[in-house]
Parts: sequence; structure tokens; C-alpha cells
Amino acid sequence: MLDDVTTQLRRGVVEFCVLGLLARSPMYGWQLAAALTERDLIASIGTLYPLLGRLRDRELIVAFEQRNEGQQSAPGGPTRKYYRLTPLGEEHLARFRAQWRPFTQSVSEIIEEGKTR
Repeated sequence: MLDDVTTQLRRGVVEFCVLGLLARSPMYGWQLAAALTERDLIASIGTLYPLLGRLRDRELIVAFEQRNEGQQSAPGGPTRKYYRLTPLGEEHLARFRAQWRPFTQSVSEIIEEGKTR
């Protein structure tokens, strides 16, 4: 039963976690997946790519290709697909940030025992 709650909570916030990570700097898929899986926010990289597609469709992020800076291969070598926030994505994240703290504080006040307003 608790796993169902955790799954629902993840679904509700993982989009904003992706936007928050991309607000720091552009990242490629494996970087995003590592940051999210180490925090138990996604189960695997396979769950990330559909989310990235939805965020692109909503014009909250854009994808671009960039050569990996650490590669020693010749010019024209492999590139990675990176993601970054769009101005619309920045606005979307800012609205979420403004609501997140008051929301979590209200929930905590209600569900924590012995705590009253």
C-alpha cells in the first residue's frame, strides 16, 4: 500500500524535478536518469524518455546535440542529445516553486501528529 503512495507522489513531482535539474545546467538523458534514480524518483532510464518527450511537446524543454567535451575522437565523432529549459519551462518551474513550500508545509501540518496551526 505504501508503495502505491510513493509511486503517486513520484508521478506528481518528477516532472518538476527534471525541470529543476535542467535549471542548473543542460544535461543529457543518462545524467538526468542517474540523478533521479539515485534519489529513487524514477525506477529506470526507460521511464525518463517518455517524460522528456512530453516536456518537449509542451515546449518546456528543448533537445540539442552536442559533442561530448571529454571525447578524444576526431571531429564529427559521436554526439549526445542534451536537454535544456525553455523560457516557458523556466516560468513553469517558477510557478511550481512558489507553490511547493506552502503546499508541503500545509500537508505536513495536517498529517503530523500533535501539530496544530
